[in-house]
Order: sequence, then structure tokens, then C-alpha cells
Amino acid sequence: MLRDATVELNGPLGAGKTTFVRHLLHALGVLGRVKSPTYAVMEPYDLPGGEVWHFDFFRFDDPQEWEDAGFRDVYASRGLKIAEWPEKAAGLLPMPDLSLDITVGDDDRREATFRAHSARGLELLP
Repeated sequence: MLRDATVELNGPLGAGKTTFVRHLLHALGVLGRVKSPTYAVMEPYDLPGGEVWHFDFFRFDDPQEWEDAGFRDVYASRGLKIAEWPEKAAGLLPMPDLSLDITVGDDDRREATFRAHSARGLELLP
């Protein structure tokens, strides 16, 4: 069963945030295509172990949209929330349990750094 957690992904455009989420969601049991929520802002997934919401706040620029779209209710509900570009919704998102920072090196290699921000985040670390 998926447990409640909030995960934030940070990194420049093209760093691989969405690719990481795609692989994670497939590993959690999502079958078929995992779409980028860049235009929809949020894509929900209902898995046997619980619900997952994938957010991409890249094009998010109106705090009223947070309320109108019901994101406050989604973040208050049970399940896994994964957010790309969380800085675009700064002040609206709760403190994440875990954050992943992806950097791109000169040789196009990626380096990932995980940071726990809660007891739940510590449980998620390998």
C-alpha cells in the first residue's frame, strides 16, 4: 500500500524530472503511458495501493488556480503527491517529506541528491 508522502523534484528544464516520475510510477504499478502534466498541471493515478498525483507547476502563475482547481483538497487527502517545479507554487505547497535535486553536469550526466524533511521522508530514503 502506498503511504502518504509529498515529494518535490527540483532541477533545470531538461534535467529528467518527468522521466524520473515516469519510471517511478511504472515501478509503482502504473500501466501504459505516463503523461507529463505540464499543460494540465496535475495527472492523477489510481493504484491498488492508493492514489498518486503528479503535478507540474512549470506553467503555474496564478495562486487563485490553486483554489479553483482544488489542489488544496488534493494535498490534504491521503496518497502520494509528486511535484515538479515546486518553486512556482511557493507559499502554497506544504513542506515536502522528501525532495530530489537533479543537476546536469558538463558531460550531460545527472546527479541526484535526496533530502528528507520529515520522519516520513527519512523512511523513504534507501
